[in-house]
Amino acid sequence: MSLFDTLFDLSYQDPHRPALCDSQQRLSYGELWPQVRGLAWDLEEAGIRRLALQLDNGLPWALIDLACALANIVVIPVPHFFSAQQQNWLLQSSGADALVGPARDGWQAGHPLALLGATLPLWRCQPAQVPALPEGTAKITYTSGSTGQPKGVCLSWRQLMTVCQSLAERVAPAQVEQHLTLLPLTTLLENITGLYVPLFTGACSRIPSPAELGFSGSSKLDPMMLAAALTRWPSHSLVLVPELLRLLVALCAQQPDLVKGVRFIAVGGGKVCPELIQRARALGLPVYEGYGLSECGSVVALNGPDQDKVGSVGKPLAHCRVSIAPDGEIMVEGVTMLCYLGESECNRGPFATGDLGQLDEEGYLYLTGRKKNVQITAFGRNFSPEWIEAEAQLCPAIGRIVVFGDGQPANVALIQSLPGGEPQLAAQIAQLNQRLPDYARIHHWLPVALDQHPDLLTANGRPRRERIYHHFSDQISQCLNGESS
Repeated sequence: MSLFDTLFDLSYQDPHRPALCDSQQRLSYGELWPQVRGLAWDLEEAGIRRLALQLDNGLPWALIDLACALANIVVIPVPHFFSAQQQNWLLQSSGADALVGPARDGWQAGHPLALLGATLPLWRCQPAQVPALPEGTAKITYTSGSTGQPKGVCLSWRQLMTVCQSLAERVAPAQVEQHLTLLPLTTLLENITGLYVPLFTGACSRIPSPAELGFSGSSKLDPMMLAAALTRWPSHSLVLVPELLRLLVALCAQQPDLVKGVRFIAVGGGKVCPELIQRARALGLPVYEGYGLSECGSVVALNGPDQDKVGSVGKPLAHCRVSIAPDGEIMVEGVTMLCYLGESECNRGPFATGDLGQLDEEGYLYLTGRKKNVQITAFGRNFSPEWIEAEAQLCPAIGRIVVFGDGQPANVALIQSLPGGEPQLAAQIAQLNQRLPDYARIHHWLPVALDQHPDLLTANGRPRRERIYHHFSDQISQCLNGESS
């Protein structure tokens, strides 16, 4: 059964069951299906082939995304955390001929979209170039990447639904009836887990705007507003990145009943310290780590209530075949992208993820770092900086940390502390070092403000290691030469 089969069936069998809601209104399954079908007709009649979607989280985003899929229109999410230059690149490189979002130079007003009793502006343009797409492309999701311009990943609806079904099976024991979206729907992870999976299983997805959750800009978050939102929209499932898990653990330590009804919390998007998950579970938070990437349709592996090992990212989902190359790289087969936008040949065979890992005898997958980031100290010891940086998630004073030690006799960490955390840094780093072997310890550290240098971070806040190293190379050398502490 496909997602649209579910929507159609529930619109007749259980029309009053809640399907989608935000702070303004709620749609039942009986109301959702006619909305999606009517909007799909309007988009088809407008002759749209590729639609760029640049809206905040909310019912309009969800309805337009679903309608495009039903109408076989390629949808191209435009992340708000992309820079203006990256957004322009996305629009130009994708060949988008329609845009729902803010007005842009060179785009002309089209016939507005009638949606939920209101109208949304629709912008049209004649793209200068229209790159060919592989047959079946339903969505082009752009990855922020660590260097260069974002890459467009072409995915089919069949691939997305295959991932959706596998996720529904893995999460089924938690009996999720209500999901709360905390991450942007423009990210493939929340698009699938926060919209497709809940609807596929007949659940309700609650979709507040970022501002209502306490988000401002691409990375600033008001903890008290988030706590208020979690109380306002009690739900059974959440999807978090590691930094949000850190914050949730801190909030629940102060307010134990904050998410007492939650049944499943997935965390991914970066390596997670096992002790952080154990702390969360000690507070009653059912946290399960997973792993995935856009090129593989988002989620590849996930722990769950019936299959769980802390420290691993779980067993591969039913549709995936995961193997480990001789050099330790994780290889994925099953559902992988059609191709990168602009490539002439579709993907064939196992996809090389660029991540390092291992499989245990029971089939659980463990991540050890990024292949390109492995560092070798001057004493010949190998380590992945992601391991040390994940362990630092247990240090409340550390906001961001980037570790360097390749070819050096000692490791240097560049640390951006959280506001007010500077006085605790030294003690917390000492505690962190006690958990690490000598070759992986932080021997020197420098206070830095990475967020004041946008070019040193990807659009979603991940460090661009090579750029960071070159930017701070003089200070790092001074540390290693004993000219600073």
